[in-house]
Amino acid sequence: MTDAKIVNNLYSNALEQAKKAAENRASNSDIANTTGASFSDVLKASLNNAVEAQHKSEAVSAAAVAGKANITDVLQAVTEAEMTLNTVVAIRDKVISAYEQIMRSPI
Repeated sequence: MTDAKIVNNLYSNALEQAKKAAENRASNSDIANTTGASFSDVLKASLNNAVEAQHKSEAVSAAAVAGKANITDVLQAVTEAEMTLNTVVAIRDKVISAYEQIMRSPI
């Protein structure tokens, strides 16, 4: 196989896996099912999703070390976990900032 065909094949596989992951996230999202829920319920669902993403990343990484997982699966799981963690940290920072702003306001 030529290098161009190999690259094209790898790109196609990565694109298919990204589409499958996006479909799985859309169908399994707990946050999308919390219409009318309280803020604490939405926050709890978000944190649970973050924990699940971290566990999935660890499991896929362990499978890769054992030689049972594809490197693209590992990269995808780690990237998803990283993005989820960054989102949780950003939300935490906004909540703390809002709390500090409320505490500084005169009564």
